[in-house]
Amino acid sequence: MRKPVIAGNWKMHKTRDEALQFIFNINVKVPNKEFVETVICAQSPVLRDLVKRQGDHLRIGAQNMHEATEGAFTGEVSAALLENIGVSYVVLGHSERREYYNETDSSVNKKTHQALRFDLTPIVCVGESLEIRESGDTNLHISAQIKAGLKGLSAEQIRDTIIAYEPIWAIGTGKTATPEQANDTIKNIRKVISSLYNASVAEDVRILYGGSVKPENIDALMAESDIDGALVGGASLSAKDFLTLVEAANPNT
Repeated sequence: MRKPVIAGNWKMHKTRDEALQFIFNINVKVPNKEFVETVICAQSPVLRDLVKRQGDHLRIGAQNMHEATEGAFTGEVSAALLENIGVSYVVLGHSERREYYNETDSSVNKKTHQALRFDLTPIVCVGESLEIRESGDTNLHISAQIKAGLKGLSAEQIRDTIIAYEPIWAIGTGKTATPEQANDTIKNIRKVISSLYNASVAEDVRILYGGSVKPENIDALMAESDIDGALVGGASLSAKDFLTLVEAANPNT
């Protein structure tokens, strides 16, 4: 049975004081990490502060990293540094990074290899625009993203990677793919992984849904056969809402 994951992506929100208050509010309330992986992905300057206060069952993730180990890359952060300060996860290839900072499947692939090299769990994002969805090419588009973004990974590395399906048209818009739409697309992702590796590997990989996830729709999403959790934007900014999402993913509740 795949362990569910709820990962909050704060994006460019929260000051240090606000971030610490949030952690204090949820730290003792999140479920045992043996049942649910609970992750907060924050801005780089506060990562070390959050790691120091993450407690037994919460884990901290970064929102991006560079593909090189070190070098003259002003403004970037390395996987080596993230590992060194105790970060456990890193979001790679988020649609906003692809749109605003020209990230490609090739750069996501290089970053994924680098993250795994430094024992970081990559959360690799894939997804389609509304135009692609309406043209009926969603599965073809996402299959290409998976094949290019995960190229060269071993079966064990794939098992250590989390995939997040985030329809671009549903991010921050209030629109949400129906649970059935999300599940069907995630099933296709498993088929692609199975074709690249085998059915056992595909069955083991955790695949999250991201796109206007909130307390009102989390139960329906988690009830689907292939959705293993959520990559959450706006709803992760509220401690109360985030805890509701985490509890919904807890198989013991």
